[in-house]
This record gives sequence, C-alpha cells and structure tokens, in this order.
Amino acid sequence: MMIASVLHLTRSDVKALNITDAYSLHRIVYDLFDDIRNNEEKQKSVPSGILYADKGGDVHGRKILMLSNRAPNPPEHGELCIKKIADSFLDHPHYRFEVVVNPSKRAKLNRNETGKKVSGKIVALRKREDIATWFIEKAPQWGFSVTPEHLEIVNIAVKQFEKSGQTITQGQAQLIGRLTVTDKAKFVQSFQNGIGRGRAFGCGLLQIIPC
Repeated sequence: MMIASVLHLTRSDVKALNITDAYSLHRIVYDLFDDIRNNEEKQKSVPSGILYADKGGDVHGRKILMLSNRAPNPPEHGELCIKKIADSFLDHPHYRFEVVVNPSKRAKLNRNETGKKVSGKIVALRKREDIATWFIEKAPQWGFSVTPEHLEIVNIAVKQFEKSGQTITQGQAQLIGRLTVTDKAKFVQSFQNGIGRGRAFGCGLLQIIPC
C-alpha cells in the first residue's frame, strides 16, 4: 500500500516549525512518521519508506508532497491531506512526470599509495546537457525510457545545510517530461523507493500522471 499526502503549511506554521533549510524540512517530514528501521538497517541504507518533494510556497504558505508506505501521524502544525494510491495507477504504459534529482556520478577508479584500486569520489553534474544524458542513460535501470525531445530541465540549484556539525552541499535539478514504462517491476520499485541519490533530502520522488 502506498499513500500520497500533502502537508499544507501557513506562513505562521513555517515560522513555528523553524523551517530554514533542507535539513530542517527533512526533520519536519520524518517526524510525521513512525520510525520502523533499526540502526543496522539505517547503516545499510534500507529505504525509509518515505519520499517527499518541496513544492515551494508563496505569501500564503508552503506545500510539501509526500509518498510513503505507511500513513503519517497527525501534524502539530499545518493541514494534512491523505489519499491511498490504487494499485491500478501504475498499470499505464506512459506517464508525464516531474522529479527533483541529485545528478551525480562516481569518478573513475583511482589507486592509492599502495597501488590498490579505490572508488572515485562522487562528482555533481552541473551542465544541462550532462544532466539530460545522465538521466536518459539511467532511466532503464529505473524501469522506463525517456527521449531527449520528451525531457526538459526546468531548474538547476545547489543547496547547503548543516547536519551533525557538518556542511552538506547537494546539487539538485528539476526535470519534467514524458516517460515510457519498459519494465513494470522496476518502475513500481522506482516509484515506491525513489530514484537517484539524496532521497532523504527531497530528491527522487517520481511525480507522475498517466497520459
């Protein structure tokens, strides 16, 4: 069972919750759900079952879209709208989509001073053409295909926030377009668990509409 939720926050709600950056928003979202993972599962990066996307706001407030495998608890601030997603929603061959991703790739293997191969560091992608190529090449792993003419990169941003005394920098890109499902099992998994890196901080939620 998957549940779609929308958290509507007024300006006073945002102030009361002290939402100032990506980490404080992460905290607000995750506090709505019971923590069902143990420490070992967290260390192994077992999916939390929670995805969200910050839809931004205006003078009236802010809206947070969430997808989860369990119902959220009633919020202390804001209004929560909840809807169960029908299984048949994922049966369509084509969807229009919107997603915020953390486009990055691992650099080539290096060798340390002893000559042993070590993994290269994660490199963020900044150029539109590099992000588009990355997304199109990754899509089959996520169970769908996207063509260049059906993909638009709306926005590219870099966000910084403090976590446990460290400054975290996260590149984000907002993409919209049309996808074709090529492997339903993988596609369902991608929808339920999100795609790419940075899913704990507002990336990876596939917002889809059948077309």
